[in-house]
Amino acid sequence: MTARFSIMAHQWMRRGTAAALLAVATSCGASREEAAENGLKLHSSAFADGQALPVEFTCDGTGRSPPLNWSDPPAGTRSFALVVDDPDAPNGTFRHWGAYNIPSVARELAPGAGNHDEGPMGQARNDFGKPGYGGACPPKGHGPHHYRFRLMALDIENLEIGESPDVKALEAATERHLAGRAQLTGTYERK
Repeated sequence: MTARFSIMAHQWMRRGTAAALLAVATSCGASREEAAENGLKLHSSAFADGQALPVEFTCDGTGRSPPLNWSDPPAGTRSFALVVDDPDAPNGTFRHWGAYNIPSVARELAPGAGNHDEGPMGQARNDFGKPGYGGACPPKGHGPHHYRFRLMALDIENLEIGESPDVKALEAATERHLAGRAQLTGTYERK
């Protein structure tokens, strides 16, 4: 561990990059919060962080996944994973989408990318019991729910999590390979 720390510290001092500092911090047992400080940003042209999801991306509309785009990831990123969940669900966190093995060169997912079986990524089973994106669909009269779109930069190209994994298994598998992350939150309420 000391030799590894010295090499990484030397690289950091020589290059002065935030990515090298992140690598040093994570190799020394840093917390997930510290690993998240990497400059990775997640955006959508359909809604701003903390704002309402347009109806078309919910069960009251077409139910397709919204467009997403992100900034350059930390050095060493070999793939991305995405998890969308609702922590305000009445019976605990409800997982709406899990995508993985998104190529490291990708910087966006087009509208509806979570509604197609084919493509350059794997899609986990959501809590509706289906692979891909399931639109926001809180109970009527339950107040606004928060939908967290969490993008994880991973240090592995192909995340192997078995056949037909669920989103919870995907989340657990990403923890071992997290190089950075970003979050975008949308809200939705059904009256």
